[in-house]
Amino acid sequence: MGTLPQISGRLTGPNARRIIERDGRILSPSYTRSYPLVVERGEGAIVIDVDGNRFLDCNAGIAVVATGHCHPHVVKAIQEQAARLIHMSGTDFYYSNMVELAEKLASLAPGGTARRVYFGNSGTEAMEAALKLARYHTGRHRFIAFTGAFHGRTMGALSLTASKAVQRRGFGPLVPGVHHTPYAYCYRCAYGRTPDTCAVECATVIETQLLKTIAPADEVAAIVVEPVQGEGGYIVPPRKFFEELERIARKFGMLLIFDEVQSGMGRTGRMWAADHFGAAPDIFAVAKGIASGMPLSATVARAEIMTWPPGSQASTFGGNPVSVAASLATIEVLEKELVSNAAQVGEHMMNRMRSWPQRIVNVGDVRGLGLMLAFELVKDKQTREPFPELRNRVVELAFERGLLVLGAGESTVRLSPPLIFTKDQADFALGVLEECMNEATVNP
Repeated sequence: MGTLPQISGRLTGPNARRIIERDGRILSPSYTRSYPLVVERGEGAIVIDVDGNRFLDCNAGIAVVATGHCHPHVVKAIQEQAARLIHMSGTDFYYSNMVELAEKLASLAPGGTARRVYFGNSGTEAMEAALKLARYHTGRHRFIAFTGAFHGRTMGALSLTASKAVQRRGFGPLVPGVHHTPYAYCYRCAYGRTPDTCAVECATVIETQLLKTIAPADEVAAIVVEPVQGEGGYIVPPRKFFEELERIARKFGMLLIFDEVQSGMGRTGRMWAADHFGAAPDIFAVAKGIASGMPLSATVARAEIMTWPPGSQASTFGGNPVSVAASLATIEVLEKELVSNAAQVGEHMMNRMRSWPQRIVNVGDVRGLGLMLAFELVKDKQTREPFPELRNRVVELAFERGLLVLGAGESTVRLSPPLIFTKDQADFALGVLEECMNEATVNP
């Protein structure tokens, strides 16, 4: 299998069209599909569709396959475990590899304090567990979250989510007691104010407005935040933001919960995005890249916090031995080479992308850490008005050239390739995106 795209004939091919037609008759219309890709197999950063077209995946299965599609070390671990034991339920019995993975995650956790681990199946489950644990430990019921946040679609996590109206519309009333406030490092900061000024102002809103009006401090269990906002547009806040959030949390006896579902597991060039900011959350949620495609999540908390009794929280499949084996193999590969590769290739990409706002008429901003990168498309650089139509056209044109990217936020294109991404693949991807932006600007 080659390492770059190869498209034969017109997209979408006949086999893909037939499957898409069947899909439209039977599957939930709630699924979002950005373009008509029907995948048959994958290897590394390449996926092959059912018509034999080869695509370069800058999505990593939505930031999931951290080690790339079907990494041989991960595949071997899955096969060997599946031949021994697939399931027995770690909530009622014991698995040795479940203990081993929990010990590993605890040892990798930021802050260097003793940790305990709860396993689930998905990011939204990890967040639900974090919310329940925070309420149980503090005896409080309110939460502070941020505009632009995405924490999942189950009812508790959805109550924290504030990314797109469609995700919440029609599902109210949601879980009460969640209060949203501005996230640091918005466009006005990037173009007008210093990031630290923005960080202090966002914290000031919490302390001088939110807590004094609608969210009494002694009722707030936790501040819940993405260290790098994902769905909201790959926003990277300044270190000062987390210093201020930690100050407020400690002052008022609140917990600090980090959602590392998209930003964790080496995605930012360090094992956790929190590591970039010197932050040590009381609780953090992990999923997506944790097992390179197998369903698994973890809620990791300081040991003195995770004291809920037997039966208060459990999951039939959470910590499934096959998924755990995949996770242990994934972490081994990440630690050996891929976290450092994400940092190096990410910096290589950012060095080229930094010139885009000066060279490409509609690029208003580029940002990111490691291989969690993004660029914002705007109608006018003075007003910084978002340009979602152009963003959607660029995503479509990239697909036609064999490059898979997705949107985020209102008019952002996100780049989250597998952490095995090479510099040659990165150069190809950025070259295609430059072509697509230039073409879309001339022929929207």
